[in-house]
Amino acid sequence: MPMRELSVVEQRETFVKLATMRGANRSGLCRDFGISRKTGYKWLGRHRLAGDVGLVDGSRRPHTSPLRTDEATETAVLGIRAANNNAWGARKIAWTLGSQGWHPVPALSTITEILRRHGKLDRPAQHPGPHIRFERAEPNELWQMDFKGHFPLAVGRCHPLTVLDDHSRYSLGLAACDNEQDATVRDRLTTLFRCYGRPFAMLMDNGSPWGDRDGQPFTAFTVWLMRHGIGVSHGRAYHPQTQGKEERFHRSLKAEVLDRNSFADLVACQLAFDRWRRIYNHERPHEAIGLQPPARRYRPSPRVFRESLPPIEYGPGDIVRKVDGGGWISFRNRPIRIGKAFRSQPVALRPGGDDGVFDIHYCVQRIGRLDLRALDAPACGFVDIARAMPTTPQAPQQQQVRNAL
Repeated sequence: MPMRELSVVEQRETFVKLATMRGANRSGLCRDFGISRKTGYKWLGRHRLAGDVGLVDGSRRPHTSPLRTDEATETAVLGIRAANNNAWGARKIAWTLGSQGWHPVPALSTITEILRRHGKLDRPAQHPGPHIRFERAEPNELWQMDFKGHFPLAVGRCHPLTVLDDHSRYSLGLAACDNEQDATVRDRLTTLFRCYGRPFAMLMDNGSPWGDRDGQPFTAFTVWLMRHGIGVSHGRAYHPQTQGKEERFHRSLKAEVLDRNSFADLVACQLAFDRWRRIYNHERPHEAIGLQPPARRYRPSPRVFRESLPPIEYGPGDIVRKVDGGGWISFRNRPIRIGKAFRSQPVALRPGGDDGVFDIHYCVQRIGRLDLRALDAPACGFVDIARAMPTTPQAPQQQQVRNAL
């Protein structure tokens, strides 16, 4: 049967038992047990005061920690973290403590250590790498709009529609919708225009209802925006970073509202959206704008919303054509495709600087460029932002406008 090795505590007990015997050579025992005389007498002293319990290693924690964060500060840090769905990091927590008059505000490393010590950092920190931020110079120069990925409710599904001001990051709209249709978006935007005024331009991706399945950038919805004097632009296909502010807003919405929460219906979802939107705009510090809440940088647009619009008028030098029911106009005895989204609407052709080149405008926005010289090219194809269609027995020679901004 193999001999059992003695534990450290058992070795100490054996040493003390032998060292306390009459006539024991304590110096020799220390040498035999491989310890110094100072250590040997330390264990003898502990045994004399506390018996065998004194031979067990105690905690190395100091009796006092004058540099450790006080309990009230830790409670405040954890409270702010919990109130925001355990999603806020050290910068936002520090800014909030400062705005509440807390003094002194703990260092960012201290707050991070508090969160780590209490098991609140469930994800490892990941450095996003170098990046460049772009933003418009003034509020309402550009609004970004998108649908966050829909998710299930106890009854139905929610399609969150989000609208964000590019300059201030102010959340203009966060709507719990039951679909992603044209009429739904127009209704929500009309409410925002009445409240905040009209932006100068709006940026959106290429999906429905603001993108066409056939690859055309303009739809009945975007024509409606242009009719109200709002410029329309689309992000590059498969490049979500074009709408980086919207993507980042969606990440915050998911982390601070949607994760670990469920909703019975759209009404409950909208209530949660409204509560968080108020915090996001007026209380939550935003790192991209110097840890200010977005409301400090936003102001409504001076361009009021017009319930009824005046007729479309173009300049005296413009060549005006009305788009027919199929989305075409006739110019210099050639059929030009504009797009079905512009049916029954007047468009203007303006000389583009070169012979045979015309810019095509709808209201104040250029929607395409027509290059008639492409018709004389040996091989018809894309020319700038216009496309020449080859002659076929079923259709005359056609020039299709490729709409782009």
